[in-house]
Amino acid sequence: MIKLDGMLIIGSAGANVGKTELACALIKKFGKNSDITGIKVTTIKAKDGKCPRGGNGCGVCSSLEGDFCITEETDGKSHKDTARLLAAGAKRVYWLRVLKTHLKEGLTALPDITGPGAISICESNSLRQVVEPGLFLMVKARNVKSWKGSARDVKEYADKIIVTNSAGFDFELEQIKLTGGKWTLTENATAIIMAGGDSSRMGVDKSMLQIKGRPLIKHIYDQLCGIFAKILISTNDVEKCAFLGCDFVPDRIPGQGPLMGIASALEASANELNFVVACDIPQIDIRFVRKMLAEAKSADIVIPTINKCKTSKTKKRKTQYAIRSTRYEPLFAIYNKSALTGINLALSSGKRKISDAFALCNVRYINPGAKQLTNLNTIHEYEEFRKQFDAQI
Repeated sequence: MIKLDGMLIIGSAGANVGKTELACALIKKFGKNSDITGIKVTTIKAKDGKCPRGGNGCGVCSSLEGDFCITEETDGKSHKDTARLLAAGAKRVYWLRVLKTHLKEGLTALPDITGPGAISICESNSLRQVVEPGLFLMVKARNVKSWKGSARDVKEYADKIIVTNSAGFDFELEQIKLTGGKWTLTENATAIIMAGGDSSRMGVDKSMLQIKGRPLIKHIYDQLCGIFAKILISTNDVEKCAFLGCDFVPDRIPGQGPLMGIASALEASANELNFVVACDIPQIDIRFVRKMLAEAKSADIVIPTINKCKTSKTKKRKTQYAIRSTRYEPLFAIYNKSALTGINLALSSGKRKISDAFALCNVRYINPGAKQLTNLNTIHEYEEFRKQFDAQI
């Protein structure tokens, strides 16, 4: 997978859903201060003259010579998608026609034409299979549930699924930023880092463990910075985390456990949606967090669940059977402000466990699938993570 932070890819669930309109709107917004290259990608399954959309076809597929072809758009007055990108203010616009089996070769050839480090906005679904862009947005119509094949193949990679209707997009362009040649998307949500635990199993303060020369809490903060509109630190020891330079929220009643910390931070948050994460979860899959945020629009709390299955034997060791257990991650979850009612009710009843509030809230459980949520509870786990992390750099 090729990583291109300067590329923003826009895909779509189907035809005529506003993909080019969104691309043009972004070019108009960012083209005032940056040179934006527009790219249209047409992926060809086979050069047999048959249109992948049905019918006799337009000749685009059958006319391709070689494995791919890149042409520059120079006419900004026609109704072609590439012309619309040029008219919107793109510095240059290119059309990449490429066999599906040679997507990587076509992508690799683009920088030779656009120049290294080019900032681009690209229309494509299939290209996401070979490149990891700074952002990948997908557009779908509100009342259409079916997704075309190329969209289904890459849907899981979408940083944001934008819904369109006659009134426009359910999305604010201001959420997208272009900083230092990198595309980012800021969520209208707050990230709350829980740093109030006593680290009894670790034996030392987890938040201050070093990861590549920086405290673990800074390692987590840096992953969230720019992704969330606001970051809060839940702690009663403000001086310890003062170096982060962000807002801190002490427990309104100290010594009541993490549920009180969550309640206090939710009350202080300026946003309805809040991502709560413990300071011992070192790696954050932002795409999965965004998936949870989308689910939280119709729930008070969204919590990942991990099903574990182990094999055991009877006392006579003749029969094997499976024991399935479910583990929740309430400190890697989305909490809507609407959850405060149930949480405060649990606290006022003398309950302290986070799970005590579940029965009083609308909770949605979501399985992260193959994604792993790693907790650092012991020195051994910390050392193992640090070795693996160092090896990736």
